[in-house]
Amino acid sequence: MTWEPELQELEQRRQLAYRMGGEERVRQQHKNGKLTVRERIDGLVDAGSFREQGVLAGSGVYEHGRLKEFRSANTVIGLAKVDGRRVVVSGADYTARPASGGAGVGGAGRQAGNKGLHAQQMSLEMKLPMIRLIDGFGADIRAVQGMGRTYLPGNTTWGMVLEMMSQVPVISAALGSVAGLPAAEVAACHFAVMVKDVSQVFAAGPPVVERALGLRIHKEELGGYRVHARGSGLVDNEAEDEPDAFRQIRAFLSYLPSNVYTLPPVRESDDPPDRREPELLSIIPRDRNRPYDVRRMLDLIGDRGSAFEMGRYYGGSQVTMFARFAGRPVGVLANDPLVHGGAMDADAAQKLEKFVNLCDSFHLPVVNFSDQPGFMIGRAAEAAGTLKQGMRGLAAVYSATIPWASVVVRRVYGVAGGGQQNHARFNFRVAWPSGEWGSLPIEGGVQAAYRREIEASDDPAAARREVEERLVAMRSPFTAAEAFNIEDIIDPRETRPVLCEWVEAAYDQLPPMLGRRSRWLAAL
Repeated sequence: MTWEPELQELEQRRQLAYRMGGEERVRQQHKNGKLTVRERIDGLVDAGSFREQGVLAGSGVYEHGRLKEFRSANTVIGLAKVDGRRVVVSGADYTARPASGGAGVGGAGRQAGNKGLHAQQMSLEMKLPMIRLIDGFGADIRAVQGMGRTYLPGNTTWGMVLEMMSQVPVISAALGSVAGLPAAEVAACHFAVMVKDVSQVFAAGPPVVERALGLRIHKEELGGYRVHARGSGLVDNEAEDEPDAFRQIRAFLSYLPSNVYTLPPVRESDDPPDRREPELLSIIPRDRNRPYDVRRMLDLIGDRGSAFEMGRYYGGSQVTMFARFAGRPVGVLANDPLVHGGAMDADAAQKLEKFVNLCDSFHLPVVNFSDQPGFMIGRAAEAAGTLKQGMRGLAAVYSATIPWASVVVRRVYGVAGGGQQNHARFNFRVAWPSGEWGSLPIEGGVQAAYRREIEASDDPAAARREVEERLVAMRSPFTAAEAFNIEDIIDPRETRPVLCEWVEAAYDQLPPMLGRRSRWLAAL
């Protein structure tokens, strides 16, 4: 006597589960330009590495005690590997959702919600990165009819989510229209990406908005990538298609350790650490009012092809990216003079805060290439709360305990400029000969400080020029170096060799930091 009948039933149930919502709904998913959940997982993880859990979960219809129909739960979870490293994956199956009737995690029904919770427990207990592939919405009003009552909203998993974010990398990909609780999951992560013209994220979708506010609005206008990747900053990056989203997830993970108890992953690099780039000698224009290509500058200094930028189109004056120096991951900060002249506005400050907290949580040393003219000024900047958010950004810099290096490439002015590093602790800092600094730029500061003297002159324009010329003569970075106000001034071509040496030393400082955990509530 064997268990062959039960094994046959097991295989039958698995095959029914693999059909997901059925052929027609799978066709509709593809027609909408979207992959199915298992196609997504196959496109993300290493081939053959996905070990699914809970494939038998769902709803069965029985006749005379025998299984007649089966609808699989609409969340797929399991363990897999990404570039050889183990991760936890949770994916929403939108094709199965219409039959779910209930609220749950990741656009899932009540059974699937349990699977989502189980995936989070796996991630937290096994100290593995968590990847959410989100497609769908949370609450379904049909659940009320199925339950025969209403229910008081509540979610017991948010404490677990915050604990996960303090210990392991958490990634969310919005791959369709996402509303309700799953939309909150898009926000509650370290890296979020959405697909252009396919994904939308909102607290409530167009039907609810129209009913509540009397506003008819298209879902793309309400929560598309232009709204969230380029406006609100809810997501970090936009992707051209789903494979591009998966590529970005893999790239993001490649810079981070699996958890706060391990070091960031170091790769072999064939890029010489002593490489000197002649182009750096002229990349900063002598005309102080001219901008330059900051990303080109960073590409010349880090390992070739190693840059991965987060949030390019949000808070554009602040550049935040990962890169490698001699194979070692670092967080890179820089100011983009093509956006507001590089000045810090409220969005840039929020972006700075989140990125510094991310690097500090996962022990990535930071290199800050400073060209900061100060806080953004004007009525719009004041109304946006630039100073309030700016103080949060600077607080993140001053709270960070990771090794920190600053390279002053041009301007460092005012309170925002002073936030280039925590001046109360040791930081490695050098400047280029193009560096300049002060409480205010001379051109604007002269008018404020010498107003009475200038206005009392017979020739105010000439008087202003005379004061400016007198102060400009003191702007040389070498006078600051004489007073040891800047630790060193280097040839820009020496920047990569100097930083590769520093990064190697910085990694020697990291082991005592392992296991230290940050609370992520303030950074969400």
